Amino acid sequence: MQAEAQQESFPAYLQLVAAHARAEGVSEGTIAGVLSGLTPNQRVIDLDTAQPGRQAGPPPMAPYIARHVGSSIISRGRARYAALSSILPDIERRYGVPAPVLFAIWGHETNFGGYTGDFDLARSLATLAWEGRRRELFEGELIALMKMVDRGVPRDELKGSWAGAFGYPQFLPSVYLRLAVDGNSDGKVDIFTAPDAIASIANYFRDAGWRQGQPWGVRAAVPSSFDVDAYATKLSAPSCGRVHARHSQWKTVAEWRALGVSALEPIGSDVLVSLFQPDGPGTPAYLLTGNYRVILQYNCSNYYALSVGLLADEIAR
Repeated sequence: MQAEAQQESFPAYLQLVAAHARAEGVSEGTIAGVLSGLTPNQRVIDLDTAQPGRQAGPPPMAPYIARHVGSSIISRGRARYAALSSILPDIERRYGVPAPVLFAIWGHETNFGGYTGDFDLARSLATLAWEGRRRELFEGELIALMKMVDRGVPRDELKGSWAGAFGYPQFLPSVYLRLAVDGNSDGKVDIFTAPDAIASIANYFRDAGWRQGQPWGVRAAVPSSFDVDAYATKLSAPSCGRVHARHSQWKTVAEWRALGVSALEPIGSDVLVSLFQPDGPGTPAYLLTGNYRVILQYNCSNYYALSVGLLADEIAR
């Protein structure tokens, strides 16, 4: 599909995008303002085609955790958390998501706003759509970006990652349109500011089904003789199957306890959890709640979700 798509000239493809945007109600002024003068960005194509393929098996989790939940990011997270403490109770009440989890997402996505990307979003999205490998996805995001401009978001502020994500939480334009919120009641939705970014992440998590009052998971003690494979999941996830396949069957905390697997942190006995011991026998193990699956909806990677949960726990200490 990619080769076939690129046989079409970039200007001709932009005319097609303009027609699709027009059909979705985007104004002529915005269509012209966003699409005029765009050229393909070869760097974006190179980055997209260089994405790693599937490995034969997952690499160890421990080195990733050591890199992404180190003392530096923990101290920065705690400092940001303290600086913004006055606005957090209201956000937690409104959305039901613990603030440390929101800060852990912010820290992982952009180092608490330290880097958000400097690619022109319109050019990147147009390039990726024209490239054709995932045309439907990226054309939809380009049209969503135009709708953002129609809502009043300045065109010159739309910079972010090469893949089209932007702001402190690295939302795609369609996610911004659906879930970004005004966190400080100033009449604007600016996810390059902490109040709006934190509230918007909270809104995302609430929409994804975060269960208030439950942790993302807890550390667990597993007997050395325990056969984890005997409790492998029998379910096939509709998306991110390789990620979910690494988790066990669902059982209550009490049921796991009866099998010899003990939670090392407070959690209700009736909470349904799955067992995850990513690096095998004798290494750290976790009992994961449904809230872990919510983190996976933000980024479907066990490495990402587990490190977010552990970073949140450290920020909260």
